[in-house]
Amino acid sequence: MIKFRLQSIGKEIDFVPERVIIAGYTGRNQEGVRAHINELAAQGIPAPAEIPTIFRTTLDRLTVGDEVEVLGGQTSGEAEVVLLVNGQDLWVTVGSDHTDRELEKVDIPVSKQVCPKPVSGAVWSYAAVRDRWDSLVLRSWVGEACREELYQQGRMSAVLRPEDLLAILRRRLGKLVDSAVIYTGTIPLIGGVFVSKPYFEAELFDEATGGSLRCFYRIRRVDGS
Repeated sequence: MIKFRLQSIGKEIDFVPERVIIAGYTGRNQEGVRAHINELAAQGIPAPAEIPTIFRTTLDRLTVGDEVEVLGGQTSGEAEVVLLVNGQDLWVTVGSDHTDRELEKVDIPVSKQVCPKPVSGAVWSYAAVRDRWDSLVLRSWVGEACREELYQQGRMSAVLRPEDLLAILRRRLGKLVDSAVIYTGTIPLIGGVFVSKPYFEAELFDEATGGSLRCFYRIRRVDGS
């Protein structure tokens, strides 16, 4: 069972995840959302029937490990803020919606299910950062062995606020939102093209305090190539 801890005091929080929900196309700017859809379409990934989109993966996909195993060489990560919903308590962390990009062209839900979903075990209380939420910076890097190339970077003002996204999810999923780990959507790639490299790192950075949440891992192929 994955245990999460409040970064400020290093104490475990009272949260037992029961399900994983992945939200997609959650940008506040609809022109930006369409641009991202077009970016993906150029790489063979079909446009969604509804936005925001909602996907599910099994709970065993969730991991705080620093190494993940995948099949094939066309998988890659995406930096996302991750919400932990526990009644009135809401915590924030950062993770990666690691996905099989070739399979994504054929079956998006399966492309997400076949890959692990890394997440940081350290969390912030949403209440502690709510007032400066839009100024938080989400970014990611890729590399051979460490952070070598900036891959994504943007502020959380680009993505639906947690309370707004949760309202949408509750209308569609009802009580399934409770006790859920929710991936809240990503930001565009700097180069516009997926990059599959052995190292991925995501960070949520708070310029006001200098604090950050980091999720980093190495990708190991198990298909012998």
